[in-house]
Amino acid sequence: MLSFGEGEVAVRLARNAIEECLNNRVKVSPRGLPLVFEEKRGVFVTLNEGEMLRGCIGRPYPVLPLGEAIIVSAINAARDDPRFPPVKAGELELILVEVTVLTLPERLKARPEELPDKIVVGKHGLIVRKGYYQGLLLPQVAVEHGFDGEEFLCQTCMKAGLYPDGWLNGAEVYCFEGQIFEEISPKGEVREKKLECE
Repeated sequence: MLSFGEGEVAVRLARNAIEECLNNRVKVSPRGLPLVFEEKRGVFVTLNEGEMLRGCIGRPYPVLPLGEAIIVSAINAARDDPRFPPVKAGELELILVEVTVLTLPERLKARPEELPDKIVVGKHGLIVRKGYYQGLLLPQVAVEHGFDGEEFLCQTCMKAGLYPDGWLNGAEVYCFEGQIFEEISPKGEVREKKLECE
């Protein structure tokens, strides 16, 4: 787990990476950060404009040191999310930055029909994988949309490009947890976002 101070650093780093990329075409370096940022961690950076998603990209597995993973994911979320046009520098005053640091995904070992009962909404994020198809939804998605365990599985399957019932038909299901830090206002105060578990 990150301390609150480390979480605040994570959010500031993500915003700085986006600002330097869009304003100066420079990729910042993860220098002078707390030691935890040298550990390999999975991470996602989410950009919101008001209540609207504006970009969300990350690395589900710990393949990069956390500092580097935040920088690359922030830039990707701003420029490379295929669902949205690239963020323009002038939009940064309207955008809220959120960083979710992930635990290592673990496969849920249960019969398919038992999977919904293994998922704790508000605690777990999901990865569904089948062949070349893979989809991921962060823990906050289920809470924000009011999904129960079964609907969360269906939505993650659709994110993967599978039929909603793919989890009943041979798809592998993994769960992970996420520690979320977010801006309350653009460039403003940072808080740790706590999700209510069902």
